[in-house]
Amino acid sequence: MELTLLGTGAPLGLPRPDCSCAVCALSRGPRVRAATALLVDGALLLDLTPGAALAAARSGHSLVGVRQVLLTHPHDGPAVEVPAGLPTAGRVPDGRELTLISGHRVRAVPMDSPGTGYEVTSADGETLLYLPPGGSPAGLPEDHRVPYDMVVADVTGRPDALARLRATGAVGPATDVVAVHLDHDAPTGAELDRRLAAAGARAVPDGTTLYVGEYHEVPDVPRRTLVTGGARSGKSVEAERRLETFPEVLYVATGGSREGDPEWAERVGLHRERRPGSWRTAETCDLVPLLEGEGPALLVDCLSLWLTDAMDRVGAWDDGTWAAGGQGALRERTAELVAAVRATRRTVVAVTNEVGSGVVPATAAGRRFRDELGRLNAAFADECEEVLLVVAGQALVLRG
Repeated sequence: MELTLLGTGAPLGLPRPDCSCAVCALSRGPRVRAATALLVDGALLLDLTPGAALAAARSGHSLVGVRQVLLTHPHDGPAVEVPAGLPTAGRVPDGRELTLISGHRVRAVPMDSPGTGYEVTSADGETLLYLPPGGSPAGLPEDHRVPYDMVVADVTGRPDALARLRATGAVGPATDVVAVHLDHDAPTGAELDRRLAAAGARAVPDGTTLYVGEYHEVPDVPRRTLVTGGARSGKSVEAERRLETFPEVLYVATGGSREGDPEWAERVGLHRERRPGSWRTAETCDLVPLLEGEGPALLVDCLSLWLTDAMDRVGAWDDGTWAAGGQGALRERTAELVAAVRATRRTVVAVTNEVGSGVVPATAAGRRFRDELGRLNAAFADECEEVLLVVAGQALVLRG
C-alpha cells in the first residue's frame, strides 16, 4: 500500500498565518507543513485540504484516479476548492465499513472527540490507521489481535492516544508510527525528531511517499534515561514527556509527603496534575526492589531526594558519624542502586539535580551532599543509554 503525505501539518498549517511565535518563525523551507492529507494508492484521499491537487503534483502524483474522499474532522482552515472530477467528500458513520472498487476496505473508527478515524486495509492485507487532529480511538477492542503496520496520528497533540493503542496491542514493536497534524505547540527541526524518537515515532516532510508494510527501522526508545538540570529548569516535564506514550507508568516519588509544608504540597499537586490519569504513584526511596522486579516503566523523581534519604539513614550529615563509617555505608547504598540500574530490565527515566555549578555550600554537610550527588549522577549516567541536561526548558543531549 503506497501512502503519500500531501501535508503533515495542523489544520491551519505551519507556520500559522499571522503568527509570530518562535516555532512559526523557524518553519521555513522544508519545515513548512500544509494541513494533513493522505493519498492512498492514488485511489483514496483522506482529508481534502487547500492545494491538494498541487501538492499531489509536486510529489509526482495525480488525483485523477481518486475514487473516494473521506474527511476525518470539520475543516476550520481556508476555503477548499474541490478539484474538478474529484468525488464529493464525506464522512463514514462510526463502525461502518466501505469496500472500494480499488480493493481497499475502510472502517470508520469512533473517536473520543469530534472526528472520525479510518482503518484502511489493502487488497494484500496491509493495515493503516489514520486519526484526526486531537483524536484518540474510543472504539478499539481491548485485545487487538494484530498490530497495525502503520499508524498516522497526532502524536504531539495526543500522546495518550498512542499509549492506548499500545495498551490494546494495536501498536506493536514493528508498527511504523508517523506523526502528523503538527502545530506550533510542538518544537521543530532536530528537537521534534528527538522528542518523537523517544515516543517510538517519526515525522516526514510534506510530499513523502511511504509504503505500508515495508520494513522501516522503528526509532529505538532508550531503556534507561537520566534527566538532569537546575531548579525549575523543566527537567521533570521533560522526563514525564518521555513516557507519556507508554501504556503503563509507575511514578516513583522519592520526596514523600511533608505535613505542614504548603509549598511542598503545591509542588506535589502540580506534578500530579501534569501526569496522565492512568499512571500509578508510589512514594518510596526503596528503589532497588523496583528496579529488580518486573513491571511497567518507572519514572523516578528524583535522585537528589533519594540521596537525602540515604544520607539521613547513615547519619552522613554529622562529621563524626561520617568519618566513623557513614561514608562507607553511603557508598554501599549508592553502589547497590547503580548495580540495580545496570541489571534492570525495566524502562527507567530518572530525574536528578545539578548542584555543583553554583555557589559553594557554606557548610561541610552541604558540600558533602553536593559532592556525593555529583558522584551518584556520574555513576548513574554511566548505566544509561541516554543522558539529557535541561537548561531553560531546552533539553541538551549529552549521550544517546
